[in-house]
Amino acid sequence: MATPPGRVGRKSTTREPIIQEPEPFEPEATRREVGVTESARANRGWWDRNADEYQTEHGTFLGDDRFVWGPEGLDEVEAELLGPLKELKGKDVLEIGAGAAQCSRWLAGQGARPVALDLSHRQLQHALRIGGSFPLVQADAAALPFADGAFDLACSAYGALPFVADPRLVLREVHRVLRPGGRFVFSVTHPIRWAFPDEPGPEGLSVSGSYFDRTPYVEQDEDGRAVYVEHHRTLGDRVRDVVASGFHLLDLVEPEWPAWNTSEWGGWSPLRGNLIPGTAIFVCERD
Repeated sequence: MATPPGRVGRKSTTREPIIQEPEPFEPEATRREVGVTESARANRGWWDRNADEYQTEHGTFLGDDRFVWGPEGLDEVEAELLGPLKELKGKDVLEIGAGAAQCSRWLAGQGARPVALDLSHRQLQHALRIGGSFPLVQADAAALPFADGAFDLACSAYGALPFVADPRLVLREVHRVLRPGGRFVFSVTHPIRWAFPDEPGPEGLSVSGSYFDRTPYVEQDEDGRAVYVEHHRTLGDRVRDVVASGFHLLDLVEPEWPAWNTSEWGGWSPLRGNLIPGTAIFVCERD
């Protein structure tokens, strides 16, 4: 699961990653238009530079072999959004934006045949560090290196889709590599969160911007080059993207914040989670 960075967490691993050197500059936050190529370059670099810190900070929440859909902690063991657990055995499953491949490791434990894909080489090195017998693939989700109809299921827990300029490129690729009737389930930051400050406390409860402003959030270096990008789609945009890419929308899940979860994760917190949704999960089926 490659959930949101510090705006991004299973059982803790005992093999701790080596912390990389901090970035030599403090990026400037702004809002401006960013295209497909610039977004991909910026986010590949961001995740490579910050993978170690990410896995260290959120490793306890994410663990090594759990499948959680977001900071709320909704677990696939309970949700069964990919289908009944007993039916996962023998299924070919593609995880997009896998990070350290915790979800793929859980899927393998259910008898599925997962493939873990991520844009970031450093994230996949963490998958190697933890271990597993399934394939790891470094590739862009908008250009999947697989044959048509190669998978029964696909999943993405905060992977790829929040960070791409044109989500339909990803959705059409997923549609292509799924077999007829295949299910794709993906989670993203709930679109309503775009209108609120990215703060876990009371200051994050007042609307500070327009929900309808789709201008990307960008962090850039001293030369104006993007080093991190997030793209906003309204709830309606997401639904239209899904349908236009050849999927049927079976369900839209908005996890409530559970009483057991007392942790904060960037702008996610019990305070905010009890008042506004933080995650949207789209359950889609290929035609």
